[in-house]
Amino acid sequence: MSDVDERLNALRGATPRKPHNARTLAAFAANPGCRRRTLLDAAGIDKGQIAEGLGVPISIGQMSSIAIARGKGFEAKVKADGCAELLRLLREHIGLPVAEVHYHDLNPADTDDRITSRLRRSQRALQASAKSNQPIGTLFDHPILQLTVNGVQVRIEPDLIAFKLGNQFFIVEIKSFPILDGTADSGKVAAAAQQSAVYVRAMREMLETARLDPDMVSDQVVLVCPKDFSNHPVAELLDVRKQLATLKRQLDRMESVESLLRLLPPDLSFDVRLDTAGRPTRDPQELEAAVFQVTARYSPECLGACELGGVCRAEVSGMVPVLGRVVREDLGGIDSIKEAVELATGLREPDAGQQQVADLLRRAYGMREAALGAVR
Repeated sequence: MSDVDERLNALRGATPRKPHNARTLAAFAANPGCRRRTLLDAAGIDKGQIAEGLGVPISIGQMSSIAIARGKGFEAKVKADGCAELLRLLREHIGLPVAEVHYHDLNPADTDDRITSRLRRSQRALQASAKSNQPIGTLFDHPILQLTVNGVQVRIEPDLIAFKLGNQFFIVEIKSFPILDGTADSGKVAAAAQQSAVYVRAMREMLETARLDPDMVSDQVVLVCPKDFSNHPVAELLDVRKQLATLKRQLDRMESVESLLRLLPPDLSFDVRLDTAGRPTRDPQELEAAVFQVTARYSPECLGACELGGVCRAEVSGMVPVLGRVVREDLGGIDSIKEAVELATGLREPDAGQQQVADLLRRAYGMREAALGAVR
């Protein structure tokens, strides 16, 4: 175990590590300037437990029991009988010449089947397949993938199927949201594309590490959804090249975890000290002091993507970041909303570095007053 891993484990304390999935990694990469999320996610810390311990819980990405049951039922239908339904979709909707395939189950063998052993099995199976010239396709059910984020190896427990035909791997993403009259919810499709891009990058990284061609993993992803209001599956191809480029750019911009750890006191811990019922027992003020030692980069989008969104919003209440990223960038050098209003109305003289922003605010305020005066 490296020094970085030991330090991250110490930050997490006795609290169990929370595994990543493609959704959390996509959200993680979407805010590359946030040191707080970078560090907590790298350490596998449950941000929801911290938010609960601070009295500001937010539900992110949680589905109702009905939605979960519907999703599991749809996935089971698609994968029944050795993925017979999926093969039909690949033939009829995608045009892949699939007559028969091998099926490789990489799900947990039992309750003691740890993620590290599953990762090794997945790597062996996928790398062996990549080296093989066998013409018959192979379906890999629930492989464990690994992605390097900020120099830390992050394991992903995906809900996917990797399909290899000839010299090409395809990611198959099964989602339970419907395609109605040939159209699906654009937000859900975009989220599926972002998550699939994480899988594609992780698989390419695995092949590259094994000195194999990473381009064997296609940037075309197979999305499987129910048709209309039935449970009948249909499939479409998603081009995730744009999402891959965005993910690469965001990951490249992230500050390394090792450099972040150097800025922190050696005794810092985010352990929430769960009781036997799984509830945080650490003193909220003590926990808050620990969390606030790591700077955040809040924007309103965090409320829908990060469990600490409410905590960070409360921290910057009355400050410019609550107005969004565009406003924060436009008002560079101004910290508080009160200061911005005073500069706009002439109640405060700008500092040397604020003159340009102050002129912008005063012009905007003048336009606002003129517009309001016309309708009064």
